[in-house]
Amino acid sequence: MERVVERVDALIPAQPKALRVCAYARVSTGKDAMLHSLSAQVSYYSKMIQSHNGWMYCGVYSDEAVTGTKRERAGFQHMIEECRQGNIDLVITKSVSRFARNTVTLLQTVRELKNLGVDVFFEEQHIHTMSADGELMMTILASYAQEESLSASENQKWRVRKAFENGEIINLRFLFGYDITPDGIQVNEKDAAIVREIFARFNGGESMSSICRDLDARGHKGVLGGTWCAERMRNTLSNEKYLGNALLQKQYRNNHIEKKLLPNRGELPMYYAEGTHEPIIDQATFDKAQERLRMLAQQTANRKKPTRSVFSGLIHCGLCGNTYKRVTYRKKHYWNCTTFQTKGKSECAAKRIPEETLEVLTCEVLGAVSFDPDMVRSKITAIRAEKNNMVVFCMDDGSEIVKRWTDRSRAESWTPEMKEKARQRALQARRKKK
Repeated sequence: MERVVERVDALIPAQPKALRVCAYARVSTGKDAMLHSLSAQVSYYSKMIQSHNGWMYCGVYSDEAVTGTKRERAGFQHMIEECRQGNIDLVITKSVSRFARNTVTLLQTVRELKNLGVDVFFEEQHIHTMSADGELMMTILASYAQEESLSASENQKWRVRKAFENGEIINLRFLFGYDITPDGIQVNEKDAAIVREIFARFNGGESMSSICRDLDARGHKGVLGGTWCAERMRNTLSNEKYLGNALLQKQYRNNHIEKKLLPNRGELPMYYAEGTHEPIIDQATFDKAQERLRMLAQQTANRKKPTRSVFSGLIHCGLCGNTYKRVTYRKKHYWNCTTFQTKGKSECAAKRIPEETLEVLTCEVLGAVSFDPDMVRSKITAIRAEKNNMVVFCMDDGSEIVKRWTDRSRAESWTPEMKEKARQRALQARRKKK
């Protein structure tokens, strides 16, 4: 009889795999009581997860002073990324409203986690998202949380608008020239002197760019730091608060989900309150500045809008990295570094390039007889202006072609009209001497 031998392997039971668990906590404001609540939540979940048999502690992710209607929460996004990496099996959170108050955000996130095999457990509602009826219950509760957020938002808006109707300044946190404290709005004499100087120089005919460059050179920063620019200068010169008055509700939030701050162009009533705080400048000074601002705005509106050049956005400065901008001087076009234009030679010593010179160099690079904008767009990806009059053309095949241009002599740069004016000035000077 033939002997039959079979191998028998010992059955080793599979070891149970620990469930990787994390928690998510959030508070919507940065007040001390709320932060204490967040600290208590973190401690509670850390202790609960670590003391549970079969669970592996994967941390507690949290966000403070962030609304649940927004998806862009640092702690929340970090947790979702860990789930995508396959490092978490279960997320525990206090309630649906703590996780998200936006119905769309909640459902999108939960469905993504469900596809990844990650369960979310809401303690207060006792819902597991992986369960059969979990998504239905969540949709209902998320809609309720969103409506609750809307109600809270409308109540807050009502409070703010009633304050505006009464001429009260609220939600004002920063204003150059003033110190904003719980006791009210006080003049900051050091910054107020700069405000008065700005108005005096502007009313005296100086340009906003010139004032900005000087303030930056002297180390004067705005209320939140940073350099001065024409827009900031214009906002300062047109701000009625320097008169001691306040135009209320200049801006508003579009809705409680996006919370975008929009300019009020008649959508809501505005209120002009006089004597709300101590003024820095007088009415006559302010009115004179507004008149010049209107004049400058009219000049800009009357100026013909230049046609967009093929070089726009294509030329970059090799010294500071900023873009080059087209400028017109004595009816001729040049390309100049925007840093040099706004901040002067001390910040960037890049030279301006005559447009006709740039066109000649481009034709040489492309091997073209005449300048063809369509060929420029198809063949050249970028132009870099370096020192010593060097221009680098970056081609669509990845290569670079370097060209050098020469400055025109003073005699060549003079037009017949310029020569005639100079001749007339010389004649007048001779007559005076006689």
